[in-house]
Amino acid sequence: MSKLTDNFRNIFKIDELRTRIVFTAALLIVVRIGAHVTLPGVDASVLTAAMRNQTSNTLFGLYDLFVGGAFSNAAIFALGIMPYISASIIIQLLGAVMPSLQKLQKEGENGRKKINQYTRVGTVIVSLLQAWGVSVNLQSLNSAGAEIVPLQVQGFFFTMSTMIFLTAGTVFMMWLGEQITERGIGNGISLIIFIGIIARFPHAILDEFQLVRSGARPIIIELIIVAAMVLIVAGVVMVTQGTRKIPVQYAKRVVGRKVYGGVTQYIPMRVNTAGVMPIIFAQSIMFIPSTVLTFFPESEFVGSIAEYFNYTSYTYAFFYGLMIVFFTYFYTAIAFNPKDVAENMQKNGGFIPGIRPGTHTSEFIDNILTKITLPGSVFLAIVAILPAFMIRLGITSSFASFFGGTSLLIIVGVGLDTLQQIESHLLMRHYDGFMKSGKIKGRIGR
Repeated sequence: MSKLTDNFRNIFKIDELRTRIVFTAALLIVVRIGAHVTLPGVDASVLTAAMRNQTSNTLFGLYDLFVGGAFSNAAIFALGIMPYISASIIIQLLGAVMPSLQKLQKEGENGRKKINQYTRVGTVIVSLLQAWGVSVNLQSLNSAGAEIVPLQVQGFFFTMSTMIFLTAGTVFMMWLGEQITERGIGNGISLIIFIGIIARFPHAILDEFQLVRSGARPIIIELIIVAAMVLIVAGVVMVTQGTRKIPVQYAKRVVGRKVYGGVTQYIPMRVNTAGVMPIIFAQSIMFIPSTVLTFFPESEFVGSIAEYFNYTSYTYAFFYGLMIVFFTYFYTAIAFNPKDVAENMQKNGGFIPGIRPGTHTSEFIDNILTKITLPGSVFLAIVAILPAFMIRLGITSSFASFFGGTSLLIIVGVGLDTLQQIESHLLMRHYDGFMKSGKIKGRIGR
């Protein structure tokens, strides 16, 4: 315990690290304040009851979890950072099929800046479309005959103001995320999602406490559920930290009086190279049908289709799981290119024992990467759809969403990666890290 206390003291001994942490905390507080500022024209007294039915056991409830309750509050940050993530997905998918974007990806810093600019423009477009859907949805909701948006306020001007406020809120959050990445402790976008999920923790605990207190659930069943969640967390950590090491032999070379090579190094290949990004990508795609359905709140046909995309439906779980597997392979291919690794090894005189350099090495690495990625992707899919089945068993949606599935993976992943960022600052200044080995391997590495 004293060791951990000393490590926290060391954090605040480093001026730069202390400044970065305080700066990050300040911006995250701004994010949480924005999640409670209600949109103009919305009747806050009617909002709570109407939104409770809107988000209960639905995909909107999961969306609300990601944005820290801003959606159920009809706040200016109701869209959260999800439009930015959706735009990033679109740009990355286009980069796989459009030569012009592929060329930009290889141009280094200048190419990255242009791609970021395209992503920002895409964020505005996606935000405007989603904000339009939110405005239509808000004008259709009521509670006990009272409208969330009074009839005299509804219309063109409310729609336009809602689109402007929500889009501006998303752009502002995107800017905050970039500031945290550059001037804070890093991973700004992930931290914004992380803090939104953590903010819902008291509500999840309170809901479960009310069930136990009312006698609806025996305390022994509650303890079993908590124990199961602890095992899931342990499983997440174990799987995400798993690696497969490929030995690389470097031949001994003599250049002048210096001797190079003659040693064996290892290429660490992670079971889950993509981290939590496949979950976030797949979830962003699954939000699209629900967003489209908000444009037709009175249509019975559209309502029947919406049942198939209900958060707890088997259809939703099937497609959601498939997309997670797909995006795991897709993001792994972007983050780890076997061809580039094989070329770098060949240039530096390295080879894998028993494998010919060049194309054969690339194929060998790609084969291993494919095999170890499969169980990692399946594991992500199972954990992600687990809350839907827990809700069917009678677990409250807030508790199930927080302790299982997407939110669990994001909390573990971002938490580990944040510790890695702090660890690196401590080690650079010759302080001991949080672990005796001095190494905490983050899952995202963005």
